[in-house]
Amino acid sequence: MTDWVFSYGTLRLPEVQLANYGRLLDGVPDRLPGYRCELLAISNPEVVAVSGIAEHPVAQRSGDPSDGVDGTRFAMTAAELAATDAYESADYTRVPVELASGTAAWLYVGRLDVSRS
Repeated sequence: MTDWVFSYGTLRLPEVQLANYGRLLDGVPDRLPGYRCELLAISNPEVVAVSGIAEHPVAQRSGDPSDGVDGTRFAMTAAELAATDAYESADYTRVPVELASGTAAWLYVGRLDVSRS
């Protein structure tokens, strides 16, 4: 089975894809309505080492349908989804969303935002 994952941040970087999946992913541009991006300080030094960035974007539900986050949706295998969960595990959690294209996808949001969603 293949799952869609919507990426708006470091999962789009070639070095992150190669480190996590051993290959470059094929993606499709898409948009996440009703969200906006902020920055999140990353607590896992291994993730910072892979991405080269200490603060990563984090999508937050805004409640305003005119807001949106542009990004890329990637088709992932179960093993790749598990690898993504491991990469994001310290600061993000996975939630289901519907993208502007109508595609159901997984989205990684900040762990603290889940209780507020």
